[in-house]
Amino acid sequence: MKITAAITGVGGYVPDYVLTNQELEQLVDTTDEWITSRTGIKERRILKGKDQGSSVMGIKAVQQLLEKTNTRPEEVDLLICATVTPDMLFPATANIISNGVGIKNAFSYDMNAACSGFLYALITGAQFIQSGTYKKVVVVGADKMSAIVDYSDRANCILFGDGSGAVMLEPSTEGYGILDQVLCTDGSGEQYLNQKAGGSRRPPTAETVANKEHYIYQEGATVFKFAVKSMADVAAQVMARQGLAHDDIAWLVPHQANKRIIDATAHRMGVGPEKVMLNIQRYGNTTNGTIPLCLWDYEKQLHKGDNLIFAAFGGGFTWGAIHVKWAYNA
Repeated sequence: MKITAAITGVGGYVPDYVLTNQELEQLVDTTDEWITSRTGIKERRILKGKDQGSSVMGIKAVQQLLEKTNTRPEEVDLLICATVTPDMLFPATANIISNGVGIKNAFSYDMNAACSGFLYALITGAQFIQSGTYKKVVVVGADKMSAIVDYSDRANCILFGDGSGAVMLEPSTEGYGILDQVLCTDGSGEQYLNQKAGGSRRPPTAETVANKEHYIYQEGATVFKFAVKSMADVAAQVMARQGLAHDDIAWLVPHQANKRIIDATAHRMGVGPEKVMLNIQRYGNTTNGTIPLCLWDYEKQLHKGDNLIFAAFGGGFTWGAIHVKWAYNA
């Protein structure tokens, strides 16, 4: 029997602190109406406290996932963490998460593909399941975006929040799980969306800090146009390859970057708003956390056999779409 990698559980975590549009009005020249009309965001969660990194949220999400799936930590074979805000360059945040939840019999590593990282990590983890190598793979998306946001930059500070989501991948021989994917990269997009300093090209110095080169930089108009076209194109490509019409799709699960991008992508796919997972209004853009947090929020509305299309776009440029046939009733 053909083995596919099925999502068998979802965990999630968002910090307690709520950063509202009204609070941002006190920091930068903006208004709740301006933010809401252009992004769809009303609030976002922020991880507060000393020495609190992405791993803190990842640990919470994975602990919940293990409890919900009745999985002992020692049963996990592999853990992949998709993040652009690792606790530190090394060791990997995945290593820290594994240690924090007691996963001792697995290997773990980080994956960075900007906002597409969770999709890339999901497909990578699926290969270990489909090949028969492993039985239980945990894929985590975790980002503390507040750590790299300039809260004097009104164009970017309104967009991002902190959060983490995690899924369990296990073998299925019934045709459920990840059935197809298209993943893409265009490295010429580097100049439009990046964090200029902090890597080996421009190590941290007093100058890079003074120039605010450790914060997110993006050219919004260019990113917007590329995101809409790219996400819709790969989603349509996956649907065509699988013989799926828009009526066959139960849910579009889009990266939560901007509601206008989400709406435009859904429109190009012919999917109505009632079939689009949306939580950007509460969490903002949590980068690698967006798609698993959507699954976490909507899990009770999912049914075994539902056709889901995951779609994401991120810096790089990176983008992709995945067809998932949902494997269980919540």
